[in-house]
Formats: sequence, C-alpha cells, structure tokens
Amino acid sequence: MPTDTEISRVVVGQFLERLGKQDQYGIQELFAPEIDWHVPGSDKLPWTGRRTRREQVAPYFTTMWPHYVPGGSQVVHERTIIEGGDVVLLATFSHIIAASGKRFTTPASLHLVIEDGQIVRMHLYEDTLIVDQAFHGDGTD
Repeated sequence: MPTDTEISRVVVGQFLERLGKQDQYGIQELFAPEIDWHVPGSDKLPWTGRRTRREQVAPYFTTMWPHYVPGGSQVVHERTIIEGGDVVLLATFSHIIAASGKRFTTPASLHLVIEDGQIVRMHLYEDTLIVDQAFHGDGTD
C-alpha cells in the first residue's frame, strides 16, 4: 500500500503536468469536492480570493489566463518538498500582461494538502504587491 508521501508525489506530478498543459478541467479533477483555496491579492483582480468547491477551480484559470500573453509566461520550478500529505512547491513566475505588455516576475510558493488522493487545500503565496503594481501601477522588471 502506498504511503501518503508516495500518493502526494503522484498527485502533485499530475497537478504540474496538467498546469503545464493549461488543462483547467484536468486540474479541477484533482481536487476534492470541498476545498480550502486561497489566492491573496487585490480585489481588482477577479481571480484572487477564496474558493471552497471543486467546481470553482477551472473558472479560476479561465478567468486569469486571458489576462496574460499566450506563450509569454514562464515558470521556473525550483523545488518540491513533500511530507505525508503536505506539499510545498517553490517557483518563480514571470508573466506578460496582455493589456499593457508589461512583464512582471514574482517568487511563489504553493502549499497543497492531499488527503485520500485528492487536493483539499491550495494556498498560493506570491508578492501580491508586485502583481497589483504590474496591473494597476508601475511594477515592471
């Protein structure tokens, strides 16, 4: 029988693969029916905030992705730390805003919690000031 760490490693691998393909519905399938999702940020950015149900996952991506230039985003995955059902992904995100052409870069980490082979928690930590300034102020590289 696989350990919690082994199960988490498989689920996070599927998460990253589907994220790389921009498969919002495939990502959504990995989540439990009830979730604790938090993406902090400006109220002016419609994809930020909390979500509590699986069916809210795909709309997060379909709301956010059109704001970035297709093919203009880069994710540098630096490390994955897994202990049981807890997974921490460390990365750097770089995006070009479609409306302005501005590029911004932010360090990021995602904390996922996996129970019974499903993601029950996803909290994103990034420099929300840089993101807000890129969209509404003077935050550029």
